[in-house]
Amino acid sequence: MSDTPNRIRASDVERERVAKRLQSASAEGRLTLEETEQRLGAVYAAKYLDDLGKLIADLPPEQRPPGRYPSPLLVHAGVVAVLTVMIIAHWIVSGAVFFWPVIPLFWLGVSLAVHAAFRAYRRPVPY
Repeated sequence: MSDTPNRIRASDVERERVAKRLQSASAEGRLTLEETEQRLGAVYAAKYLDDLGKLIADLPPEQRPPGRYPSPLLVHAGVVAVLTVMIIAHWIVSGAVFFWPVIPLFWLGVSLAVHAAFRAYRRPVPY
């Protein structure tokens, strides 16, 4: 059994992601060809995520191009906001004494919270 049970093993996908990052850094002139080759060798030999993190720790954060579409969570929050306004407006117009919108608004809030928690759970592990 391993003497370091708290370390997480790296997957092939994670190794490829770090290798692409190193190749990009080399193309930008941040690494020499020798450094790139040395680090790429270490990437494919790495067993754990923290080993991969050490290989890119001195590089600036990866810049991602802006997304073409808004994130699904933002769309969900927008839909919840619009429905909230519509439901409360309907309650005001109906003249009901009991604030019945509390029930659908509760479930809309729960659905948004579950969506946010699910997205946080699925987020890739940072190196």
